[in-house]
Amino acid sequence: MDGQKGERIMKVAMMVRGYLPVPRSADMIYAPIDLAVAIAEGLAKRGHEVDFFAPLGSQLPTAHVQTLNLRPLARNQQEFAELLNDIKRTDHYIPSLWDNFLAAAMFAEAKKGTYDLLHFHHPEVALPLVGLYPDTPVVATLHDPIYPWYKELFELHQTDNQHYISISDNQRRDAPDLPYLDTVYNGIDTDFFEFSNEPEDYLLTVGRILSEKGVKEAVQLAIETNHRLLIIGPVYQDSQGYFDQYIKPYLSDRILFLGHIERKDLIRYYQHAKAYIAPLQWEEPFGLTMIEAMACGTPVIALRRGSVSEIVADGKSGFVVNSMKDMADALKRVGTIDRKACREHVMKHFSLDKMVDGYEAAFKKAIRLHAK
Repeated sequence: MDGQKGERIMKVAMMVRGYLPVPRSADMIYAPIDLAVAIAEGLAKRGHEVDFFAPLGSQLPTAHVQTLNLRPLARNQQEFAELLNDIKRTDHYIPSLWDNFLAAAMFAEAKKGTYDLLHFHHPEVALPLVGLYPDTPVVATLHDPIYPWYKELFELHQTDNQHYISISDNQRRDAPDLPYLDTVYNGIDTDFFEFSNEPEDYLLTVGRILSEKGVKEAVQLAIETNHRLLIIGPVYQDSQGYFDQYIKPYLSDRILFLGHIERKDLIRYYQHAKAYIAPLQWEEPFGLTMIEAMACGTPVIALRRGSVSEIVADGKSGFVVNSMKDMADALKRVGTIDRKACREHVMKHFSLDKMVDGYEAAFKKAIRLHAK
């Protein structure tokens, strides 16, 4: 079947989790769901046939949703946290079995010829099944760091019909020999994250309150440089001790913790920040909050960890630094960054269209490889 320009229309099935409806609830942070929805919708709007497998309660504007009458196990952040902390259900693999139920249906339909390709946003969901269906091209997006045990799993279950998409080149560092199709950077809706050229005198950091995110370091930087700092993000049960020890004692009229803020209300904080601070303490595969800030015109100052050097154009959309001292020095120069250049950088490299372009090309490549 051909599209308007003579290009073959692909028939794709994809999923994130079998127990979480899509789109996610507003109180939940789950980037793979947001990205998967954007990819599915983007491909469907281009004329490809996309089925999104998810539990009841899921609905998308363009892509077709397949629920198989499966009830969700969690519909909001509270229920999600309760599920993950329920030892009886997790010990009996209940969430994984929900995933496997939908994945098995996807493979069965692909065997009938319903789909050209299956796409998973949690590769482990497909690993037990992919070897049983050697004629089905399978693509998995890697959203997490490739930990040693993760790499071992991939190698243990690797088959010729399985391929991976990395979300940054740096992510491949610990597993360079996996069968990658390409690196496809995450993208955001630049119409949603609107530009502002009216910064105010505060620093901003956004995300879950975790040691890996460097929230403690952001607080100390603000105190040492006499800057006002806004901290936005949820404190979950497993990070409450970190918050109580390293963040809470320093809260004041200069260091403010605003908790979780829904995305639609978050934009104004991005738009008016003097700088977005990312003193990362881990090898983050991709930092969505950094491109969200730059899309709104806010320069990013980040430690050289993970994907930072691929996301921030040093000296143009912010500064990539090697130490907290360098970060303090960069704050003195942040006014030299053109806020319009920050947005242009995101428009060029991290738009939704750019991301969908990447997935469309990668899927076509996987189908071609399998056809040989």
